[in-house]
Order: sequence, then C-alpha cells, then structure tokens
Amino acid sequence: MVRKNQEWPSEGELIVATVYKVLGYGAFANLEEYERKEVFIHISEVSSGWVKNIRDHVRENQKIVARVLRVNPKKGHVDASLKRIREDQRTKKIQQWKVEQKAEKFLELAAKILDKDLGTAYKEVGYRLMDRFGDIYGAFESTSEEGESVLIDEGIGEDWAKTIAEIAKKNITPPEVHITGYVDIQTFDPNGVDIIRKALEAAEKDDVEVQCVGAPRYRITVKSSDYIQAEKDLKAAADRTIEIIEESNGNGTFLRELE
Repeated sequence: MVRKNQEWPSEGELIVATVYKVLGYGAFANLEEYERKEVFIHISEVSSGWVKNIRDHVRENQKIVARVLRVNPKKGHVDASLKRIREDQRTKKIQQWKVEQKAEKFLELAAKILDKDLGTAYKEVGYRLMDRFGDIYGAFESTSEEGESVLIDEGIGEDWAKTIAEIAKKNITPPEVHITGYVDIQTFDPNGVDIIRKALEAAEKDDVEVQCVGAPRYRITVKSSDYIQAEKDLKAAADRTIEIIEESNGNGTFLRELE
C-alpha cells in the first residue's frame, strides 16, 4: 500500500482501489493509498452506457482507477465513479501509483537498514518527503541527482538522508536530457578541410556528438543528466570549434536549436 499524507481522499481526486465485492447495484473496493478506507461505485457510475450486468464491467480482485464524487468522513463513506474518467487519465494514474509502490519499497528498505518498520519510516520521514518533494519517488529521484545534502537541507536526519541516498544511487538512473545546437563555420585557408576537421574534433567529447547537416552547418548534440550543465557543455563545444576556425582566417556562428 502507498500511503497518502492525508486521511481521506478529496472530491474529484483519482484513486486506485481493489474491488472486493460486486453486487447487483454496485461495487465495493478497498482504497490502495488510504489505510482502512473503502469506496463504493454505484451501478449508474460504472459505465456511460446502459449496464445490463455489472460484472461485465467490474469484478472481484480487479484493480480500478476511479474519480471521487463524495466524501463523508463522519459516516466513513467514499463514493466514486468509473465512467467520469478518460482512458489517458486512468493510464497515467496507474503508472504514478506503480512508481510510488516502487518508492515505498525503497523507503521500506531504508527503514530495514536502520532497524525500523515502514510505519515508523512514514512518521519520521515519509510524509515529510511528500510535503517537500511532492511524492516519495520525487525525493529519491532528487537525492539520486543531488546527493544526501538535498534531504539534509529539508530537515531530514543524517542517518535517513545517508541511507536514502545510498538506495537512490543504486536504484534510480537520473533522467537524460538531449539538447542540440548548430555551428555555421567556414574558412578561406588553403588547408580549410583539415582545419574544419580539427575544429569539429575539438568539439567532440564523451557526451558531445557532432554531425554534418550540410556544409557550412554542423549539428552539435549534448547528452547529460543535468540540463544546465548540458547548456554549458553545448556552448563550450561550439566555442572551441569557432575559436579554431577564427584563428585560421575563417568565421563561425553558433545557433541554439529551440526546444
């Protein structure tokens, strides 16, 4: 179960639930993100068309995504709809939930390393990570990119921060960005071909690739896990190329491709 940092869902919220009982007039399901809470879907909210047999649309043990219609904490009721949700919203919510399940396993592993249980982990750091980073996976992702200091800066204890950072680095690959720019270069030196080759070779590094678009234009592509650093590397590669060209009786211009 992925736990929310609130006791009840909000009206309009998309929720993930597991159906445990189907009757002729509706279905009951346990909420996956809220402890000991269940939801009811009336037969009129199962499908936009006429429902002859509710079991043609929903069955026991089925994972569903629904939209919350009403919440009554005093009576302990949550009513939801299966029909008031688009397919793309359903797919996105399931994907998010699966990612958060993975993050919860990471949090549980961190707790185990520190001789604590998952409930304690949520109380000590889990809900705070949700508040600071949006969700637990976002916290692990940020830690993978920036290290344990990003957690310590948010008031997370050093033991938790260090443990989470170690797990994040082993299990999460930072997202890779690709950015592109162009250099227009030309030289009037008799050895122009060799000079251009030298200039382009100066641009290339491990994460920098140069391709000919059609003389005098050449494409420079940079791959990096950090967008700001990628921008710097792209500009530096272009500057290295242009510097060699200008030193050899030529000229060059850098153009940044718009995203």
